[in-house]
Amino acid sequence: MSTWTPEELSVLSTSGSLILSAADGGHLAVEVGMVLVGGELYLRAYRGARSGWYQASREHGRGRIRVGDVARDVLLQALDENGPHDAIDSAYQAKYPSVGGLVTSSVARSATIRIIPAQPSRRH
Repeated sequence: MSTWTPEELSVLSTSGSLILSAADGGHLAVEVGMVLVGGELYLRAYRGARSGWYQASREHGRGRIRVGDVARDVLLQALDENGPHDAIDSAYQAKYPSVGGLVTSSVARSATIRIIPAQPSRRH
């Protein structure tokens, strides 16, 4: 496992969304809004745990993200109730003021994924 590079953190912090493919890329890719909290990347399924991409993330535990010119293999870790949910709520509300409420509901909070870099970056 590795960490986000300063360049990746810059791209992630200024981008509105990323493209996530769960598992080996054989699953459909989905565009998802994301936030950084304490240098960690988080996604939420506003439709909750029944969301297809959330279920695939939980099932496979790995995937690939693309944002800007960054493409990265990642680990997908479901967050439990002890995660930094209040900070994630605040980050979503600040980044997406008109729709932040969708991803701060109890349904969305229960479907939070932490995205962890798995190996060095690759450019495409």
